[in-house]
Amino acid sequence: MAVSYKKLWKLLIDKDMKKKDLQALAGISWASVTKMSKGENVSMEVLLKVCKALNCNIGDIMDVMLIPEEE
Repeated sequence: MAVSYKKLWKLLIDKDMKKKDLQALAGISWASVTKMSKGENVSMEVLLKVCKALNCNIGDIMDVMLIPEEE
């Protein structure tokens, strides 16, 4: 399973915000922002804090892509 946060980065651009602004507004660690930048998994708690800070739904900030497993 792969995660993409491209929607989040576009939303930040639309709101004229930088990643450090998101970190401060959402009250999340820089490590979490870095993980999202690399397309890595973060906790549901972090995602909910981001959604609350940006007043959006989880589908507005991320996509989950299912990658078929090899047999």
